[in-house]
Amino acid sequence: MDGPLVSRYLTLLGVQASRRGRIAVYIRGMTNPAHHELKVHLDRRAFLAAALGGLAAASAAAQAPAQQPQVSSVPTPRDWSRQDPLQYPDPDIVALDNRFRRYIVGNTPIKRLHAGTLWAEGPAWNGVGRYLVWSDIPNNVQMRWIEEDGRVTVFRNPSGFSNGNTFDYESRQLSCEHGGRRVVRYEPNGTITVIAEKFQGKRLNSPNDISVHPDGSIWFTDPIYGIRGNYEGFKAEQELKEAVYRVDTKTAQIDKVTDEVGGPNGICFSPDYKKVYVADTGMPRDIKVWDIDGKTIRNGKRFVQLDIPGSGMPSAADGIRCDSDGNIWAGARPGVQVIAPNGERIGMIRLPETCANVCFGGPRRNRLFMTASQSLYAVYVETTGAHIA
Repeated sequence: MDGPLVSRYLTLLGVQASRRGRIAVYIRGMTNPAHHELKVHLDRRAFLAAALGGLAAASAAAQAPAQQPQVSSVPTPRDWSRQDPLQYPDPDIVALDNRFRRYIVGNTPIKRLHAGTLWAEGPAWNGVGRYLVWSDIPNNVQMRWIEEDGRVTVFRNPSGFSNGNTFDYESRQLSCEHGGRRVVRYEPNGTITVIAEKFQGKRLNSPNDISVHPDGSIWFTDPIYGIRGNYEGFKAEQELKEAVYRVDTKTAQIDKVTDEVGGPNGICFSPDYKKVYVADTGMPRDIKVWDIDGKTIRNGKRFVQLDIPGSGMPSAADGIRCDSDGNIWAGARPGVQVIAPNGERIGMIRLPETCANVCFGGPRRNRLFMTASQSLYAVYVETTGAHIA
């Protein structure tokens, strides 16, 4: 360590060195140390060793990363029914890891686009019509938000107590119906095509969420949530174990992909369609991932198990979507949680309501839509959705 640096450090300590190799330490704050007899004479070599040790410790402390402040899961208080100004950046878009900062648009707010549903679910973006469709399951309707003027209309009534929705590569809407215990497709001429309602002669439980693969197949999850009572469907007996299915639309063949998920819920593919992710809202309430091998899957493992950041309280992913970088955006308390491709959580969006599902939309597919209990929210992000709806 150079001499001037040592000298400055000794001066800060109130230390003077004599030519005879002795160190005089004066009490800091003395008006005139020369007029006082309180001195401590130390061996110069021993003192310098102690001083240098202290300087090294101080330097290491200065270079150490600052301890991260405690993360709160509580959203910032605001009146969502008003259009009051908000100081940017929106405080409820939170980076839990520096990798998430690149996805934050610093001068955009979270917007509440609609309020009044009972349990909002299944958002899907229609690029041709430039509208978002989503389900209000207990009210047995599908809603539509129109981008051109922000209007919200009832899109389909009744909806068969629909839950998850998506669009195929021909822009036809696909919906999972709790009421009919089936997956359907709405054709351009207004007719309904049943994609799946039975497996091996037994009725499905209550198809929940759905995704389309480029090979033309349709993948969907089938838990029992819609038949447990009469609020989101019709109470009924379970005929099949909860499972994930794949439908070959060319042959109408239905194959069970896996029944090793206690409560299969949200489903999505990786950007290259080589992996499939399934949110399990049964036990142990995690997100699982498999490699896709043609019509089957292999190498299943846990992708992530979520809690509520800052609290350690349990959380679980409901609906999930993948962005073009392979991150998973999950509806999970306290709003939306974002998980990197390696399974590490990197960010969250705090909402005042429980978020059930998400999707990317807008002309550039860089707007995240969030269906959360009684409301529809949206925020612009610096990434795009990996898939068509």
